[in-house]
Amino acid sequence: MKKTFLAISSAGPNRDSSKDTREQPFWDDHAKFIDQLVDDGLILMGGPLVDEGGALLVFNAEDENEVREKLKDDPWTTHGVLKLESVKRWEIFVDQRK
Repeated sequence: MKKTFLAISSAGPNRDSSKDTREQPFWDDHAKFIDQLVDDGLILMGGPLVDEGGALLVFNAEDENEVREKLKDDPWTTHGVLKLESVKRWEIFVDQRK
């Protein structure tokens, strides 16, 4: 049974803090990669942590290892734009979308 996880990333060494998210190097490759994970039903929502240069993704996965395995090939990870800091299991109690 799939569970909900939070993948929390920080700005990597190659993130340019003078540029917006969509202006970062390898943006198109990263966006395509993330869009595929959304299409595969793995990412439920996500986006940048605006004041920090990192990101938060909400995953639907079997376990933490599946999340880490899926994110290891993200072009922003491989090129140092983002650094995966943690993956945490999240039990949702309140959800206004329902």
